[in-house]
Amino acid sequence: MDWTLSGTEVLGFATGALCVWLVARQHVANWPIGIANNVFFIVLFAQAGLYADAGLQIVFIALAAYGWWSWTHGGGPGTAGALPVRRTTRAEWAALAAAGAVGVPLLTLLLDGATDSTVPFWDALTTGLSLAATYGQCRKLVESWWLWIAADLVYVPLYVHKGLHLTALLYVGFLALCAAGLLGWRRTLTAPVADAARTARGATA
Repeated sequence: MDWTLSGTEVLGFATGALCVWLVARQHVANWPIGIANNVFFIVLFAQAGLYADAGLQIVFIALAAYGWWSWTHGGGPGTAGALPVRRTTRAEWAALAAAGAVGVPLLTLLLDGATDSTVPFWDALTTGLSLAATYGQCRKLVESWWLWIAADLVYVPLYVHKGLHLTALLYVGFLALCAAGLLGWRRTLTAPVADAARTARGATA
């Protein structure tokens, strides 16, 4: 078992852990840190033959730019307030499921036929889950954490299989951070309801 670490993997570990921690705290600095993480992982994954994951980082950079704007401008023109945490709508779930049902098989076929990937389906599956989770993160959808957890549960054994042991360890840490982020965003989601209830009780006291 080769545990030799590259500088790129170490930098990916550090920026990735910091990025997820900042997301869990709803800190906007997660976006520039995340972009740096994406650049390191482009190099790392291309070297490991995880081509879909390498290409995914380019999409992540574009999504990070959108998420950065969305978090600071409320997600709409002329709105300056911070974007609130909310639930995923049925229409959004349907769109994400449809995109995954079409995109994952197509990407699997592409990787199998056009690259030397040894794990085309798993590479495609994690790509689909990660894109859906990142969209949810950009819109502050609380269920995006469940998508990240699902992706990380596949990523950990996949990276071990590809010899990226530090990256696999990072994703074990991501699982813990995702659980913390899920709980934190849920508290944020219910806070306005609790505040309204306290206000109502105060008004009737």
